[in-house]
Amino acid sequence: MVIALGITWVLDGVEITVAGTIADRLRDQAMLGLSSSEVGLGASLYLLGEVAGALSFGRLTDKVGRRKLFLLTLGVYLIGNALTAFSMNFVFFAVTRFIAGTGIGGEYTAINSAIDELIPASYRGRTDLAINGTYWLGAMIGAGANFLFLNEAYFGADLGWRIALMIGPVIGILIWPLRRHLPESPRWLLTHGRAEEADRIVAEIERDVASKGVALEPVGDDHAIELSPRGTIPYREILAVVLRDYRRRSLVGFSLMATQAFLYNAIFFTYALILADFYGIPADKVPYFIFPFAVGNLLGPLLLGRYFDTIGRRIMVGSTYSLSAVLLFVTGWLFNEDALTATTQTILWCVIFFFASAAASSAYLTVSEIFPVEIRAQAIALFFALSVLAGGVIAPWLFATLIGDGSDRGRVFLGYAVGSSLMLIGGLLEFAWGVNAERQSLEAIATPLSVRAVIAGAESGLTGGLTAHVRRGLPPGERVSGQARRE
Repeated sequence: MVIALGITWVLDGVEITVAGTIADRLRDQAMLGLSSSEVGLGASLYLLGEVAGALSFGRLTDKVGRRKLFLLTLGVYLIGNALTAFSMNFVFFAVTRFIAGTGIGGEYTAINSAIDELIPASYRGRTDLAINGTYWLGAMIGAGANFLFLNEAYFGADLGWRIALMIGPVIGILIWPLRRHLPESPRWLLTHGRAEEADRIVAEIERDVASKGVALEPVGDDHAIELSPRGTIPYREILAVVLRDYRRRSLVGFSLMATQAFLYNAIFFTYALILADFYGIPADKVPYFIFPFAVGNLLGPLLLGRYFDTIGRRIMVGSTYSLSAVLLFVTGWLFNEDALTATTQTILWCVIFFFASAAASSAYLTVSEIFPVEIRAQAIALFFALSVLAGGVIAPWLFATLIGDGSDRGRVFLGYAVGSSLMLIGGLLEFAWGVNAERQSLEAIATPLSVRAVIAGAESGLTGGLTAHVRRGLPPGERVSGQARRE
């Protein structure tokens, strides 16, 4: 499951790394002849496609299931990215980038909801961070491949970047058969009235675990909950849950997602432009700088992930956001003072994003576990879309414009200062209102809407176990509407 679903982040890492490192090649008049702003706009359209994909496929994920959607969205990505390799002008390039982004955006909603619903509570944090961190494994693959494909000694200047864009689709095709064997989420099945199928899947997992000598403790009646399958949840109720019942969580989730989106998309989509315009690094040498940067980003979630399950979500999420914000501001100031070389700039970015990568991964973890199961994919889609629109779509174009012809470091430093301030705001909000979700079941973190339906329909009283569970699932400051609140 981890390999088959985690490949989404690898694909996105390959995709964005290749797009970033070929930016200078795309500006070559002998090829597509794009301007810096058009390169940035192409990146923004890819992110806009992610928004469209997240919103449309997120709704379907909660309606028809996780499994069907993580097969469909992979197919959309493969088609869009393969077509990008055949671009002959900006319009074709922009349209195909949008299609590829649509597939990846849909992937995020289906994948993150499925992963959280299948991972044991005590390991959910580190697993989620590790999987999200594999984005940077994809970045390493993309950078490594570009050592070869952007080397004009082996491939022509107008051929190598096109071949590089095909790396992601090849990986996706190889992983497709593995996804076909993954089960549907038992939690999704239960909330849609398919209890027997859910029981079969869980029984199979338990038999497999028991065969490896792991003792499974029985679940006591005090943890039992009664579900009333709801089917598709109307938009009005989704908005009520997100904006009224869980408004603090919503503010925290949005701030975490938006600030990391701005930071990453601003820096990474324009990395090659910074190296080319301010440090004179040619396109075929950019991968030498991307590769160590990706290594630092990969190590962050892998090495820090376990502490999100032990020290806790609030402390670790707030700390990684705040620390990366301070380090980014210091690095931006040194850049403005012309005190860095391409090498020292890369070293500092490696340090910053060791922490920022864990922070960004924790944002996806946060929004995927703090809302009820029936709207989990749509909540992920909503916050992903809002964050990309607010912090991601404009960032590549803005930074590419600030870079311009590479003559004004002050304008670029201004962009770094904005990114730093936003990350600090995200960290402070997490410290104040973050949810301590470590080692808790998803139902204890956010009461399922199916349980609320049972409560609202009860004529009198509740069982002790159900009452205890509902109270446990609603931390201080959160509310349930109507009959559920009175009970």
